Amino acid sequence: MVLIIKHIDIEGPGTLGDFLLKKKIPFKIIDLGAADALPSDIFHLKAVVVLGGPMNVYEEEKYPFLKAEDQFIKKVLKAEIPYLGICLGSQLLSKAAGGKVVKSPKKEVGWFQIQLTADGKIDPFFKGLNSNIEVFHWHEDMFMIPHNGKLLATAQGCPNQAFKVGKNAYGLQFHCEITDVSIKEWTYEYVKRGVPGRDEEQKRMLDSYARLKPSFDQTAAVIYDNFLEIAQIEKTAFNR
Repeated sequence: MVLIIKHIDIEGPGTLGDFLLKKKIPFKIIDLGAADALPSDIFHLKAVVVLGGPMNVYEEEKYPFLKAEDQFIKKVLKAEIPYLGICLGSQLLSKAAGGKVVKSPKKEVGWFQIQLTADGKIDPFFKGLNSNIEVFHWHEDMFMIPHNGKLLATAQGCPNQAFKVGKNAYGLQFHCEITDVSIKEWTYEYVKRGVPGRDEEQKRMLDSYARLKPSFDQTAAVIYDNFLEIAQIEKTAFNR
C-alpha cells in the first residue's frame, strides 16, 4: 500500500491519486490537519508520499502533528521505504535527513521552469524527461540539501528544486499533482480577498494551466511511473 499524507484539506493528491487509481495501486490518504493518526507499523508500506501545506516545518507548536511527522519520516528513511515529498513534503524530508529549511531567494507562485542538474539527468526519477521542465509552484520556503543528499534540479529564482536522499527518497519543491481546481482553491485560501490583482493572477495561472495541461500531465505521469519503478511497486489489482 502507498501511504499519502495530507496537511490541509485543499492540498490532496490530485493527479497522483488519479494515476494510482488508474494503475490499480492500493493507497490510503491520511490528513494530519484533520487529526488522523500516523501508522505505528510502517513495514507494510510500499511507499510514502507527503504532500504540501501552508505551514513551515519548524512551526511545531502551532501544528503539533509536525513533530510526530518528523519522527515518522525519520523511521521511513531508516527503513529505506521509498519516499516522495512534494513542496512541504520535500522540506520535511530535508529536515528529517539533517538539512535546513530557509526562505527561498524568491517566492514562487505560478509557472516556472526548472533545469535538471548533471545528477538529475542520470537519476531514474527523471528518466524520459527533458532537461528543462515547466512546472507549477506555490512556496516561500526552500529546502537545503542534506549532507548525504544530491541536488537533482535547480531554477533561477529558487536554486533547490529537487533532491534525493539515500537510494529512494525524493523531494520536489514544485507541484506535479495540481489541477485547475487546486489553483482555484489555493488562490481563494492563500491570497487574501481584496488583494490587488488577485483575480487577474488567478486567471493568468488558469490560462497557463489550460495551455500547458497536456505536457504538464505527461510530465507528471512520467514522474509517477518512474517513482513506482524505483519503489518496485507492481501494477496489481486494486484492493483498497
